[in-house]
Amino acid sequence: MAFKLKVSVSFICLIVLALVTGSNGGGISIYWGQNGNEGTLAETCATGRYEYVNIAFLATFGNGQTPMINLAGLCDPYSDGCTGLSSDIKSCQAKGVRVILSLGGGAGSYSLASSDDARQVAMYLWNNFLGGTSSSRPLGPAVLDGIDFDIEGGTGEHWDDLAKYLSGYSKKGKKVYLTAAPQCPFPDAWVGNALKTGLFDYVWVQFYNNPPCQYSSADIVNLEDAWKQWTSDIPATKIFLGLPASPDAAGSGFIPVNDLTSRVLPAIKNSSKYGGVMLWSKYYDDQSGYSSSIKSHV
Repeated sequence: MAFKLKVSVSFICLIVLALVTGSNGGGISIYWGQNGNEGTLAETCATGRYEYVNIAFLATFGNGQTPMINLAGLCDPYSDGCTGLSSDIKSCQAKGVRVILSLGGGAGSYSLASSDDARQVAMYLWNNFLGGTSSSRPLGPAVLDGIDFDIEGGTGEHWDDLAKYLSGYSKKGKKVYLTAAPQCPFPDAWVGNALKTGLFDYVWVQFYNNPPCQYSSADIVNLEDAWKQWTSDIPATKIFLGLPASPDAAGSGFIPVNDLTSRVLPAIKNSSKYGGVMLWSKYYDDQSGYSSSIKSHV
């Protein structure tokens, strides 16, 4: 009887070890919210293709502006038309998908005027999207998992302060995940200083629209060198390879599936900081089927 018990315990340990080892593979992060034809948030999570969904974007905030979320044609925040997303957010989280609010984007109106401005924006985010309370939560009562810094304009000032203030709210209960989407030229012009804080969990680096450090079929070295710099110099938990999900999703930097799986991923996955692949965006991924084609390799 004792011998059988030992075998059973050993067998269970092997299964647990296999599960833990298997979980070290990468995940896929997707941006959702900038195209009315990309399906609902709940449908996005139900595909099973993504571990992280970034809701894009809170495009107006800071410097005395009234914060405003912009979800293209998916819902109208001006008439409280996005509060119904709460059930979608909860559905995603029930499936183990982390749902994150992305700040900024390529066409927003945002900046932080001071450390105090950063503190006020952090308080707004906590009360309206995270674990705080407000009578006018744009996405309803659901508590998001974190905040993404997709800062592509304005100045590089005070994003480190915003990260520190947001991180402080983790002490109030549920952890606030911090993520960022810097451009691959190192250091990033906008969030470079913020990333030095060591407070970021996931950094999905945009290896597109940046020829000096993105992939080219003739030469993988530029991407490899940039990847090594990001993984060695940024104190984040995991670094992701950010890519367009189709050739139409960006001006340059698309990597064909075979090139990604046979050349690029083998060259970067050996890093302990490797977290997976980020894709822009759900709409383009629907058109190309890119995430489905790469998921088993990520």
